[in-house]
Amino acid sequence: MDRLIVLKIGGTLLDEPTKLQSVLNHFCALSEKKILVHGGGAQANRIAKSLGLEPKMQNGRRITDEEMLDVVTMVYAGLNGKKIAALMQGKNCNAISLSGVDGNVIAATKRPVGEVDFGFVGDIDPEGVNTDFLSILLEQKVVPVLNAITHDRNGTLLNTNADTIATTVAAALTSRYSVELLLLTDRPGVLANPNDSTSLFSELHPSQVSALIDEGTISGGMIPKIENALGAIRCGVSAVRIGDGEMLESDRAGTRIIGQNGEQEL
Repeated sequence: MDRLIVLKIGGTLLDEPTKLQSVLNHFCALSEKKILVHGGGAQANRIAKSLGLEPKMQNGRRITDEEMLDVVTMVYAGLNGKKIAALMQGKNCNAISLSGVDGNVIAATKRPVGEVDFGFVGDIDPEGVNTDFLSILLEQKVVPVLNAITHDRNGTLLNTNADTIATTVAAALTSRYSVELLLLTDRPGVLANPNDSTSLFSELHPSQVSALIDEGTISGGMIPKIENALGAIRCGVSAVRIGDGEMLESDRAGTRIIGQNGEQEL
């Protein structure tokens, strides 16, 4: 079974051209089949404010009303996706920037209104991923560059968390490839002390996670990353790591998430 690398990068990396170039250099040099998933929240917030719109968040998650949906679609599926694909083409890496709408790559379900109305936000599962289409691209040595815009099959665009997209796409492709998921952050991985880069957890088991969250060691945006990583392992992804760009240079870099019974594939 061929190996597939799914890399998720955050929008903050797009504001650091030197780091972005370094990450893409290493990513494009990988000989394995590969998919890149990107965010873009920082850029979307800036453009929204320039248009007189105030971004709204709830527990770290974006509330996407109709006006904000227009902004994130322009930024994620337009500016950011095309910029990344262009940089990759410049490195002789044949990339194609795709939203979930294009080729019906990812279909979603609009999140129902609960205590919070998140607006035009889409929830996804592996069955909504068009693995046939993605596999055709991968077999032709084309690198999909996926963004956070999905659709509901009825003509409505939806905004979906990019970490969730990376995790779900990785899980959906486990029947065809040996998939490794890399969730890129600005830190070397999950740290016992956020101010000490040497306090890295080289591995994390699910039984450790709840305690680390309760005591505040894992907090903020790292919580959904860990939750997505655990979900990916449960769905058969062979390895999940969280860390910085060094993960593209060394299999030992980052924090490796271990399955319930210690399953992992090195």
